[in-house]
Amino acid sequence: MNRKLPLLLAAALLASACGAQSAPAAAPASPAASPAAVPTPAEPVKAPLVATYDGGLYVLDGETLTVAEDIPLPGFNRVNPAGDERHVMVSTSTGFRVLDAATPELKADEFKGPKPGHVVRHAGKTVLFSDGTGKVTVFDPKELASGLPEGEVYQAAAPHHGVAVQLANGELLVTLGTEEKRSGIIVLDRDRREIARSEQCPGVHGEATAEGEAVVIGCEDGVLVYRNGKITKIGSPDPYGRVGNQAGTDESPIVLGDYKKDPDAELERPEQVSLIDTGSGRMRLVDLGTSYTFRSLARGPHGEALVLGTDGGIHVIDPEKGKVVRTIPVLGEWREPIEWQRPRPAIFVRGHVAYVTDPDRKQVHAVDVESGEKLRTGTLPGTPNEISGAGH
Repeated sequence: MNRKLPLLLAAALLASACGAQSAPAAAPASPAASPAAVPTPAEPVKAPLVATYDGGLYVLDGETLTVAEDIPLPGFNRVNPAGDERHVMVSTSTGFRVLDAATPELKADEFKGPKPGHVVRHAGKTVLFSDGTGKVTVFDPKELASGLPEGEVYQAAAPHHGVAVQLANGELLVTLGTEEKRSGIIVLDRDRREIARSEQCPGVHGEATAEGEAVVIGCEDGVLVYRNGKITKIGSPDPYGRVGNQAGTDESPIVLGDYKKDPDAELERPEQVSLIDTGSGRMRLVDLGTSYTFRSLARGPHGEALVLGTDGGIHVIDPEKGKVVRTIPVLGEWREPIEWQRPRPAIFVRGHVAYVTDPDRKQVHAVDVESGEKLRTGTLPGTPNEISGAGH
């Protein structure tokens, strides 16, 4: 595996090493000088976070929110947890790059594929979907420490903006579609033979896994739920009721989803979210009184449904009661930009802490989900866009 240090650091270490070896070979080493001749390894970044900006990545210390490393990387890049305690997957124009956020080092290791899409972690496996090829790659994230895992590759029938998830029993769920139309899902057994299929999901998008390993896939008129070999459809209360982004947790059978009901809107700013009960097979809508975006959904440590609203607050929803039980103020009011790639506040939850970006002030806030206390704020050199981290 290529473990090159960043260029400047490598140059500094090389100069130090050359200086230590400049004495004649026959001269005995001075005991007092020996420790100074050995470079001291840098401390690993604690609980690393990664925030994207236009042209690079900020690796942050999760405890202090200070910038541990600024990594230039041209283009529009996206970040997702890799599934272990130190790595993050970086989606670039050419594929999924591996970032060791603890070192920190953006490795040359890459799962190549145009239009890298969803990264899904479940049951100890990480699954990548390349929209440009339809290639699905399944690997064990623990292998990232030793190099680029070979993993298992499955080829979807056609390239499309899709997603895949592997279950604990080895079954693989993959979306169905083409570049023009997305229609449903297929489920394959361990030997990759088809065991279930549904094409009753127009505009299929996104996934989440709930308690009991129920997988929820979004549609323009509801969702599909796969569990124990069976696919069921839960319809939306409106003829067009799109669920395209979801957040699930093993702590609850209820999945949090967004909800849009205007098929003709250039950009709909919804004020309702959906709660999909995989146990009862019902969908319930919750009014927030404020809009939100696709980067606004998360789950708390005890299954709470969290929505970052454009009013600047984290709206905490009790999924069983189906209502907002409190709101945690974090930011000032903001408005979603028309272009989805443009920066807007985003939320990432790890353990009991919610990390929220504030692009207008170039800041990141850490908030205790249970107490609502703002733990700390970090200021960045540039404007943050997406945020993610290791160990999620």
